[in-house]
Amino acid sequence: MKVEALIFNLIAVFCVVTAAVYGVWSREPIGTTALVLSGALCGLIGGFFWFVARRIDARPEDRKDAEIAEGSGELGFFSPASYWPFALASSAALTGLGLGFWYDWLILLGLVSVLITVGGLLFEYYTGQNAQSS
Repeated sequence: MKVEALIFNLIAVFCVVTAAVYGVWSREPIGTTALVLSGALCGLIGGFFWFVARRIDARPEDRKDAEIAEGSGELGFFSPASYWPFALASSAALTGLGLGFWYDWLILLGLVSVLITVGGLLFEYYTGQNAQSS
């Protein structure tokens, strides 16, 4: 986590310095605000990673003396085939379309479909033929 914290904190510093230079040079408030907020967001993420890195044991990525084999092993479970991500993206696009044209009924339909597809994605392996029997 230390590597990730360093990366995000360096990006945050870069964004803030760039915002200062850009704000003085261009006197344009929108781009300056965007750079400051981007720096703040990267700083927030970097601070979180730094906070977590202090409380967990060092991973192989964080140690200088680590071997490549120490990072091997199972990384988690990834669904081999699922239609839910496509349905979720379609629902989000429908909601975005409703927001773009400001159709209340389309926004409502999109938000309901987003909630249904998020539920389907989350509970995909708890119901139906994919349920884990215990």
